[in-house]
Amino acid sequence: MRFTKLHGLGNDYIYINALEEDLTGYDLAGLAQVLSDRNFGIGGDGIILVLPSEQADFRMRIFNADGSEAEMCGNGIRAFARYLYEHSLTDKTALAIETGAGIMRPELQVDDDEVISVRVDMGEPRLNRAEIPMLGEPADQPVLEEPFSAADQEFFITCVSMGNPHCVIFVEDVDNYPVREVGPAVENHELFPNRTNVEFVTTVDRHHLQMRVWERGAGETLACGTGASASCVAGVLTGHTNRVVQVSLLGGDLQIEWVDDNHVFLTGPAAEVFSGEVSEELLKSAKL
Repeated sequence: MRFTKLHGLGNDYIYINALEEDLTGYDLAGLAQVLSDRNFGIGGDGIILVLPSEQADFRMRIFNADGSEAEMCGNGIRAFARYLYEHSLTDKTALAIETGAGIMRPELQVDDDEVISVRVDMGEPRLNRAEIPMLGEPADQPVLEEPFSAADQEFFITCVSMGNPHCVIFVEDVDNYPVREVGPAVENHELFPNRTNVEFVTTVDRHHLQMRVWERGAGETLACGTGASASCVAGVLTGHTNRVVQVSLLGGDLQIEWVDDNHVFLTGPAAEVFSGEVSEELLKSAKL
């Protein structure tokens, strides 16, 4: 099985071209766990499959390192678009990609056939409690700075769905916040029936946020594009920021715009690391 490793600001995934590789007979959740293992596998935050689509140019499926399937990944789709272009699967620089969160539209910024950055229309944020999804009432109202407690911490949460669930927590000093203790407690809280991604955010100024993320199914990662998008929306709704912000993550910076037509745009880099072939011995444990 051939693969290519790419990352967006250190949020790294193993890409498999399922247009050419036959995945029949594999437990895809198990395959993600085996390949993502950083000691015994390739290592990554998960796997991303390149698939055909009847309603878009391509379809993207994402399996986290723990085997759970994610609806969408902002960093993953930027690298997905770069992979398609630089591996000659398309010559388009404006693409429609089918995801579990709907059709996403990345636009490649290309210089001399090299992808410099990717701008993605992330769609419209969903704000009502039931859309996150989050239990409780009123189901048809946003969750804005709602008191919340987890892991012996008290804080206020603002929740946003970018096709996947996000719980945004503004804190004074994100560098020293106990992300690894609070993150899993919020991710698995009973109020989130599908679990949730958790963003810990410090406001630098009205144009700049600093963020760390606890990703559902992956733990703390170096970057999260949907999380950065959700943090921008939460920042606007709670009066922390303007509608165009730079979000600084452990892996680097993303530019987020929440424009007047309610769509959120994400711009950032994506990089290829290496390609290779997985041994049959490693794959045995992922077969049905």
